[in-house]
Amino acid sequence: MTAAPVTFMEQGRCKRLKAASSRDHDSVDQLVMAARPFQDRERYGRFLQVQYRFHGSLLALYQDEQLNRRLPGLVELSRFAAVEADLRDLGLPLPPRPHPVCASPTQALGWLYCSEGSNLGAAFLFKHTQRLGLDGDLGARHLAPPPSGRALQWREFVATLDSVVLDEQEEAEVVAGAIAAFDSYRAHLRAVFAEG
Repeated sequence: MTAAPVTFMEQGRCKRLKAASSRDHDSVDQLVMAARPFQDRERYGRFLQVQYRFHGSLLALYQDEQLNRRLPGLVELSRFAAVEADLRDLGLPLPPRPHPVCASPTQALGWLYCSEGSNLGAAFLFKHTQRLGLDGDLGARHLAPPPSGRALQWREFVATLDSVVLDEQEEAEVVAGAIAAFDSYRAHLRAVFAEG
């Protein structure tokens, strides 16, 4: 008698999202590093514009009441205000407020997975900002670790997201949302670094 295979639903949602979007994640990582955002403060300023566009487009999701009921404390996780402060630190004007993303409440979970996951990778980026004389108090607030630490905040987010009960169609929407988020970030990155 052989052991029964692990079913789709037995694997954690965030692990499934990671597997489903790994190619997109890797593509974003490669594009970010190819843009050389830490070469100097001018290029870092462009990177901040990318961050402003992406995190600004998600602000309404972080503030959404329904999503905050599903993911308690979500409103406190947005890094948009920190990006705004970072731009001001560098003496850069705030761009026009980005349009909010258009996503169903279930797709929004995928967008939020992408955004919150980027906070883990921010540890690597944060080290690069220090070579530019920036840190969690000046110009790199949005990349600084949260008070509770990156790992703990991520584990708590994963546990909450994994606990949301969804049907199979909704699960597919979450994946579509995550992939759309990576697509959006790539588009912002290409647009900003192609300018000027």
